Amino acid sequence: MDDPQAITVNDDERMIPVWSIVAASLAFLLVEIYFWVILPAHRHHHPALGFRIYFNLSWGTLAALYFLMVGYVSKDAPRRAMSTRFWMLICFVMPAGIGAVLYFLLRQPIVSRCPACGTHVLSDFHFCPQCNYQLTASCGNCFRTVRATDQYCTRCGHELSVDHMPARLRLLGE
Repeated sequence: MDDPQAITVNDDERMIPVWSIVAASLAFLLVEIYFWVILPAHRHHHPALGFRIYFNLSWGTLAALYFLMVGYVSKDAPRRAMSTRFWMLICFVMPAGIGAVLYFLLRQPIVSRCPACGTHVLSDFHFCPQCNYQLTASCGNCFRTVRATDQYCTRCGHELSVDHMPARLRLLGE
């Protein structure tokens, strides 16, 4: 069995736009300034230092995560043919991260284009619904996805060489 390819950090970083990272850093910094400089100037009683550190860092981190999540949604929604503006608004407006939870519960599968006709197809489609172009290798018996290098189906044991897989899919596996 081949080693599965791990997602590198660079692939994950591309899903969060630079503007979101800048906004998250600024939000963290503003929360820290508020809790360390502005709020103590207006209060006569100061809580214990350990409590202040914990409270300030946790609220700053939550504010930063809020902007990072909105940025992630702005990059992920177009990949899934979902309305970017709508989901960014939902994530930004709904309190306590409920919008982000709704996004992850209701998001659609990743959408790509058929290489033959350009139709939008879901990533789990084996054939294009418009032109019948075979998009991925699949078992001819149970129609589950298989790797192009497999000799037998891992689900039903069917011999894949008798399915006459298109040559371009066999070349991808080599």
